[in-house]
Amino acid sequence: MQSAIGAFRFQGEAISCARYGSGHINETYLLQTTRLRYILQKVNRRVFHDVPALIKNIALVTRHLSLSEADPRRVLRLIPATDGRDFFLDEDGEYWRAYAFIEGALSLDAAGCADHMRESGAAFGHFQRALADFPAETLTETIPRFHDTPNRLAQLRAAADRDELGRLKAVRPEVDFALSRAKEAEIMAGMLRAGQLPLRVTHNDTKLNNVMLDDQTGAALCVIDLDTVMPGLAGNDFGDSIRFGASTAVEDEPDLDKVSLSLDYFRAFARGFLGACGDSLTPPEIETLPLAAKLMTLECGARFLCDYLSGDTYFRIHRPAHNLDRCRTQFRLVSDIEAKWQAMGAIIEAEAL
Repeated sequence: MQSAIGAFRFQGEAISCARYGSGHINETYLLQTTRLRYILQKVNRRVFHDVPALIKNIALVTRHLSLSEADPRRVLRLIPATDGRDFFLDEDGEYWRAYAFIEGALSLDAAGCADHMRESGAAFGHFQRALADFPAETLTETIPRFHDTPNRLAQLRAAADRDELGRLKAVRPEVDFALSRAKEAEIMAGMLRAGQLPLRVTHNDTKLNNVMLDDQTGAALCVIDLDTVMPGLAGNDFGDSIRFGASTAVEDEPDLDKVSLSLDYFRAFARGFLGACGDSLTPPEIETLPLAAKLMTLECGARFLCDYLSGDTYFRIHRPAHNLDRCRTQFRLVSDIEAKWQAMGAIIEAEAL
């Protein structure tokens, strides 16, 4: 780590450097110098196989955002290495990067009220609008087919056919639930291929805790954790936010009676998102936002179920059948989305006016 501290153009002399945050993928440190604070990260090259491409994506996007935003707290800012690159490669082959620390800000792991959802929506909506003129196709797809719902269902079907651990019999209803919606899962992918939905710069991990809020006013400042910034559909970002933030239960809640879609939180996020997007979204993008929420939830449940059938090799588990609990929570949420379909559509129509 000492070599990384000396490898970037930090202002002042280093005073301390300690682990920071609750992330599980990269190693994150808070660096205090005699003048400023910085975030220093070792990027997990076992998860991200092309780190230079990943960091190039981040550099391109953040520099574009900076063109329209004067407030440094509203855009992540990479600190260049002493050799001018946006990363440092140490003697062990590990990649490091550094950001300016965003002062006077906080992030939340869960929404405590509808205002938090509205501000989260505003942050991701602003992200979409500010990048509407960015050529998304120039970004590297660092995780191929990440939000490709038909492909995720195909992977689930293959895992069920293999049934390596003999778990299929116990989860046949869940497999049937997912695969019975395969035709619907094709809709947005087909619209993209037909040119009915535009390719956008998408964040692809739009949880509330990836939004920095002003610690005094609670207003959204900026979006962080850009490791999965890639070309995609704007609806996927909207849908993943709803899947995670508008659920009345945690992602692995075993008591399915606690799981439902909060229409209040859905409305709040939609209001913030659509208000910040302005006229940057096309009518088909707006119309498919409820479908995107359903498909992102279905896709996530399918991924949990696929991992359960395959021996829990991808998602970290903390108890037996943990991935099955996660899957069932997502599928219960899909069912509730279907039950509230008309209400969701009416909210989107009203908020888009």
